[in-house]
Amino acid sequence: MIAPPRRALRVASGVLVPVLAAGLLGGCTPTPAKASGKQLPGIDPTDFHHAGADPSGGADGYVHVSTIAKHLEIPWGLGFLPDGSALVTERATLRILHVTPEGQITPLARVTEATADNEGGLLGLAVSPQYKTDRTVFVYYTTKDDNRVARLRLDGRSRPQPILTGIPKGGIHDGGRLAFGPDGYLYASTGEASRTEAAQDLHNLGGKILRMTTDGKPPPGNPFPHSLVWSYGHRNPEGMAWDANGTMYESEIGQAVWDELNIIRPGGDYGWPIVEGIGHNPKYIDPIVAWHPEVGVSSGVAVVGETAVVTCLRGQRIYLVPLGKTRAPSPEPSFDVTASVRWRQGVGVSGRPVEALFEKYGRLRTALAAPDGSVWITTSNRDGRRPGGPTADDDRILRLTLGPV
Repeated sequence: MIAPPRRALRVASGVLVPVLAAGLLGGCTPTPAKASGKQLPGIDPTDFHHAGADPSGGADGYVHVSTIAKHLEIPWGLGFLPDGSALVTERATLRILHVTPEGQITPLARVTEATADNEGGLLGLAVSPQYKTDRTVFVYYTTKDDNRVARLRLDGRSRPQPILTGIPKGGIHDGGRLAFGPDGYLYASTGEASRTEAAQDLHNLGGKILRMTTDGKPPPGNPFPHSLVWSYGHRNPEGMAWDANGTMYESEIGQAVWDELNIIRPGGDYGWPIVEGIGHNPKYIDPIVAWHPEVGVSSGVAVVGETAVVTCLRGQRIYLVPLGKTRAPSPEPSFDVTASVRWRQGVGVSGRPVEALFEKYGRLRTALAAPDGSVWITTSNRDGRRPGGPTADDDRILRLTLGPV
């Protein structure tokens, strides 16, 4: 087979990273992935196999990685402070750590109100936009009864003050990401806690993107009256990010067929459990990229310039997704030579996603754009799901930059 032509992916620094152009396999027609929760095949929760590296070539030569911190225990939430250092949560130890760019680690607090329960525990963290004066962060954590969002002042004495309770909890699918949007409001991603019907229920906080004030109230502009719901029909969203134009991106862990990268629209229904992946159903919003779980289980997303960096747990790799609208939307999704990745050319994606870091650092979870233009990424190798177990250095925080070899 003749290799597809290459096109360029532009990142914030202006460097061009080669990306394979979108193209269809000769003689193949993409089939929409439609599946209800009842029809999906069963998944063995102990099966963490993944597919091999993309045979069409990756982008390792354009991804520069250094290790900032080692020997962490399942780092999950990440947020930057005004001085460029960061705060990180550890899901199972319930600790909040301060991490400098030079790798110095200092424990600051332990959220004893949280309960580490399978995928639950101390999850997302967002730094107050007024941190210089209020020294406040917001944390998302699991209790014995629910998931909740709380305000916490890092003064060594204060305890979390819940601003939102009653988010469904489960052994899996707890969502958990927190982030302040460019509008200054707090966003939270929630999982459906293995109760698929919750995702379509606007009166249930599970399977949603929520938008709230720092008091946990619905702010002006929310699409549903007196509701925190910003979007719904999600299964287990774990990544949220915005580009320079204010477009919101969300990465979502699917079930047996497709994981997703979505552009989030207020009031949008993203289809779970009726549709998984690109379903071509006008009632629901399709993702802009979909991955099979063997190469994905897409957990985090960060946007740098015109590139989305998507992390993968089971797939043990990242994808670089070129963003933008370069032409009229394609009537059918494009897909790669293994048919494991599909993307919607011209609908938020300008070219073929490419992979990097395959099996180099194991399971990759959180991704967050840093103030200096790099991306910090956390590994998740001490959660019991990496084949062969963790390495001596796990878990780590990695610093990734995109640029020339």
